[in-house]
Amino acid sequence: MRESTLRFGAQTDEVTSLLRVVNLVRMGEAQTRPQIGTVTGLGRGVVTQRVEQAISMGFLEEGDVGPSSGGRAPRTLRFRGESGLIVVCALGALHIHVGLAQLEGDVIAQAHLDWEISSGPAATLDAALELVEELLAADAKSRGSELPVWGIAVGVPGPVDFDSGRPVAPPIMPGWNGFDIRRRFEQRFDAPVWVDNDANLLALNERTNRQVPSVDLIYVKVGSGIGAGLVSRGRIHRGANGAAGDIGHVKVFGSTSQCRCGKIGCLEAEAGGWALVRDAQLAIDAGDDGLLARRSRAGEELNPELIAMCAEDGDALAIQLAQRSAKIIGESISALVNMFNPKVIVVGGALASAGEIFLAEVRQRVYEHSLPLATRDLNIVVSANDVREPLRGGAAMVREQLFEETFTRWFADGRPTIAGLALGR
Repeated sequence: MRESTLRFGAQTDEVTSLLRVVNLVRMGEAQTRPQIGTVTGLGRGVVTQRVEQAISMGFLEEGDVGPSSGGRAPRTLRFRGESGLIVVCALGALHIHVGLAQLEGDVIAQAHLDWEISSGPAATLDAALELVEELLAADAKSRGSELPVWGIAVGVPGPVDFDSGRPVAPPIMPGWNGFDIRRRFEQRFDAPVWVDNDANLLALNERTNRQVPSVDLIYVKVGSGIGAGLVSRGRIHRGANGAAGDIGHVKVFGSTSQCRCGKIGCLEAEAGGWALVRDAQLAIDAGDDGLLARRSRAGEELNPELIAMCAEDGDALAIQLAQRSAKIIGESISALVNMFNPKVIVVGGALASAGEIFLAEVRQRVYEHSLPLATRDLNIVVSANDVREPLRGGAAMVREQLFEETFTRWFADGRPTIAGLALGR
């Protein structure tokens, strides 16, 4: 069969059943041959053939003896997640965060660098690749050998054409419009690269954490800017051109604030982190003498994180700014709730770290402005705000693309390569 798949790569019954066996074990839905037979309906002999081929190709291996159901105890099977690595680069407005994950999705190493994405694509990707190289070198040293990279995820704080992997007119990323991000990573690793909006990576992380395959979820990131990742029936909804969820540039009624995108009255220009920093500075210059003002005058950088921390500590100006932002954002989210009807809304990002001060106002506005049926079973929560969230989300995206979207194009080669996936690009 290996010869036939190499020759044809077709979606034959043999290929389909082999890939399903690998994915059942990978996802933990079946761990023994009898369990595979029960789930798939395949006969014992066919299951044995598929499992043996998956083992010979390096995807599966025998594990411990499993529980007996009356006869001879079967051996368990495990997916060989240590066969390769996933690289994730989460690029933010003011940072670069990179990580390595195993094929099961566990993040095993990470590094962080304060960085302004406005520095441009060449310098930014050079810095990101340098961090990745350091992580790979350390991983190879600890293992005694270097594992191949199977896939790369890159998250950026702006709209992305997912099919081409190129940013499209990103407001806070000068010089990035249409830039071929994939190429830099493909040249180095000979592995497929997927580029997505950072809010989508965060939404994928939340979907994975909840372990509900068909969840309807919205992740709203409120950092320097504002964006949303939409998960519909367990799948990311990117829209026709990758612009779905870009709520930061929805018009706020009555607003006359200039946005970084060049337009007037965007949600981000009223309620985003950079807008709050602007308004906080105006208040401080006008003589405010609260905690936020004192810390700013003492030399601390005035940023969304500092505003959120001071709000939690009771500073009146910071609380006022956070609650006003939450009110406006909540009203915008309510429109999404009426149209999308999610089960869960997760609010994350720097401003959301203000906790209930921020979240309570969002909840109030969503329930006030949304339809009763749309909010009947709605749960609105704040994210864990773990720095590894976008890394886990990027790993989840790569695993989905490798093992669900493109598996038939590369599995016969043993691991994904640029040439193996080129046909589908």
